[in-house]
Amino acid sequence: MTPNSPVASLRKRETIGWIDFLRVFAIAMVVVSHCCDNYTAMFGVNQDDFTIGAFLGSLMRPCVPLFAMMSGVLLFPVKQNMTLTAFYRKRIGRILWPLIFWSLTLPILNFLAFNYVWPDPANMSLVGPYNVDTLINRLYTWVFNFNYDTTPLWYVYMLIGIYLVLPIVSHWLDTASDRDIRTVLAIWAFTLLVPYIQYFAPALGYRGNYDNMGIWGACSWNAFGTFYYTSGFLGYMILASYLMRRPIRCSAAKLYGITIPMFIIGFSITYLSFISLRPSANWDLIELAWYFCSINVFMMTLPIFLWVERAKIKSRPWLTSLAIMSFGVYLCHFSIVQFGYEILYPTGLPAIIRLLLNAVLTLIVSFAIVRLMMSTKLLRRFVS
Repeated sequence: MTPNSPVASLRKRETIGWIDFLRVFAIAMVVVSHCCDNYTAMFGVNQDDFTIGAFLGSLMRPCVPLFAMMSGVLLFPVKQNMTLTAFYRKRIGRILWPLIFWSLTLPILNFLAFNYVWPDPANMSLVGPYNVDTLINRLYTWVFNFNYDTTPLWYVYMLIGIYLVLPIVSHWLDTASDRDIRTVLAIWAFTLLVPYIQYFAPALGYRGNYDNMGIWGACSWNAFGTFYYTSGFLGYMILASYLMRRPIRCSAAKLYGITIPMFIIGFSITYLSFISLRPSANWDLIELAWYFCSINVFMMTLPIFLWVERAKIKSRPWLTSLAIMSFGVYLCHFSIVQFGYEILYPTGLPAIIRLLLNAVLTLIVSFAIVRLMMSTKLLRRFVS
């Protein structure tokens, strides 16, 4: 790798070995998670495929919260000498180009693939039809939200929102006492229970308001209930920042003695809830089990974060290179997952082999695409 290559120039920034590893590990989890979607869609058709997808998919749920926690480590504190406008231009401006590029590219790729390569796809999770009208619709409605072809981009929309408030939160963190931060984190921890409280409220007699089942002030004319402003991914970021500020100091035996059972319980709730809710065919309800900002997914996320941080992994040039490319892999991998499923489905291999092989091939192809794009000045901005 030449000293002036794009990856080498990015490497000049401060690198943290265990964060680099966690970024690569988390992006692998994301890819496996999306490979699982093709198998959970087999519910009622092939129960074995569904069970495998549900098991591995549940195991992968910490992937996005881990990215949020890594952002908390890397982005806090925001530089004090940077104006708000400069921060927005640097952070939001840098992800707008990838958002636009992949919002246009992925629908076109899928349109071509599922019209001319696999006109009769085996994947039951696809959301079509893949005709010209649908393509045109998806090429302009991205300004409102993502669509099936661009599903992973939901995270980019969310990240823009995080960036909008990040300087404000960072300023508070700089001046807040440990006790104040713990108070906010305790409130946030309670919000991880809110999805389940809302789910069980009707069983206790709650009937909602005007056909809206929101709680604590949330209703048809107000989406911002009591805990709206203290919930979500920002809590993961604040938690990670606090853990860097006040690291957990205990023996390895005590750490693993607490976090291993914590992870197992969190996973068990996630998996068992998903397979029990899946027959409802109500996706709002089904996603409750896999909700990123829920207590069960948190119970899986925190242990992984602490395990990797405790490992004290040293920075390696190859690891840093992969970590730098992880954002680009996140952006481009989704269509490759779908194509891989179509290629592997006719092989007749066991579902678990096809799923994992698809994940490995998707990672290899995605990293290769990102590496190629990063070597081209014109395309570099779309993956980094």
